[in-house]
Amino acid sequence: MKTVKIYPVNHLSYAQFKRLQALQMEAAAVWNVCMETHKAARLEHSPWPGRNELQKATKGRFALHSQSVQMIVHAFLANIETTRILRKAHPRMRMKYPWRQKRFYPLSWPAQAVTRERHRVILPMGRGRASLVLPLALPENSGACTLVWNHGFELHVRIETPQEEQAPGTVHATVDLGEIHLAAATTNTGQAMIVTGRGIRSLKRQRNRHLGQIAKKQSRCKKYSRRWKKVQRAKNKQCRRAERRIRDMRHKAARKVIAFCVEQQVGSLFIGNPHGVRNHDKGRHHNQRLALWEYGKDIDYLTHKAKQAHISCFTGSERGTSSQCPGCGHTQKPKGRNWVCRACGFTGHRDLVGSVNMHQLAYGEHVEFPCSFTYLRPSSSRADTPPCCLSESIDQALLEEQVSAEIAHPMDVAEKPITL
Repeated sequence: MKTVKIYPVNHLSYAQFKRLQALQMEAAAVWNVCMETHKAARLEHSPWPGRNELQKATKGRFALHSQSVQMIVHAFLANIETTRILRKAHPRMRMKYPWRQKRFYPLSWPAQAVTRERHRVILPMGRGRASLVLPLALPENSGACTLVWNHGFELHVRIETPQEEQAPGTVHATVDLGEIHLAAATTNTGQAMIVTGRGIRSLKRQRNRHLGQIAKKQSRCKKYSRRWKKVQRAKNKQCRRAERRIRDMRHKAARKVIAFCVEQQVGSLFIGNPHGVRNHDKGRHHNQRLALWEYGKDIDYLTHKAKQAHISCFTGSERGTSSQCPGCGHTQKPKGRNWVCRACGFTGHRDLVGSVNMHQLAYGEHVEFPCSFTYLRPSSSRADTPPCCLSESIDQALLEEQVSAEIAHPMDVAEKPITL
């Protein structure tokens, strides 16, 4: 089983930062050559270039390792294939083939090109060029590496983890994803559980408020000045900190769902895909909440962890499952968190109603509504938020003091690397 571990690349000198930046720009140049070659073939209605043609077009032209260039070509061809399938299966999406020039692109190295030494990793840059040395201690089972920019440089390392053989279960389960409650799971044996997502939503709201305060201060600075760059570093730091917390909480939530499935001996798991729910205008406040809802990541996390637990997992449309009564089949628009049927008087949790109705779509079987359910939080702290998030006034005062100090004393960190 392959998993990815993220290592932040911190404490870079100005020269090291500029070199990593130049490497990603060189990787973007490889992507642009592939894109222009493929675009020209499409416009001329000639046969599309394949792997051999693109590798010949990019061979020996860039200051990168040859295998790194090949991995960019492979990623481009995978993008073309995925776009072709989506255009054929979902024409309404109007997917476009790659057409836009990129300025930066992640740089990758295969496992055979990565060298591990004591407390450092060596990434080759090709014959006649100095290798990239990063002070990171990678595990022995690490493999391919990818250099990614995410409000700061990160090294994504693929790690091979052994899997134990496990007999598949016989129980069916469905998961209804939500913005307030991250996941509501039910089984065909009458068991149910809900994992709240209020903590993730509060972290996103806190991040947006802090970024708004920093942007207000940054608007009074001249663009690309020393003060502007210092405030930009504060913004990147805030984004990285919030993303780490959100990612940790999403992992914990997905782990609780899969642990529930393992406990109930689930062998097949259906995850409803709420794609299309954002197409309706529900006001600017609700539209903003839906725009911040990362249900695609929730599906990826659940699918990956289900595979680790030897659970067969698949996704599909969940259209109409939250508006149909599981008792009499009456359809109505739900209001509030409690689903009340106007026809038969049935009452139940709104998210569990959607999960129960998914059994009919996924497995073609009618499941009785569970008598009780377990309500869990991803983390143990109150309201699913770290303790520092519970006092907004203290956080706001500290943030304002930090940004004001950075603007008032720009010479204190003049030697630090400049971030984008």
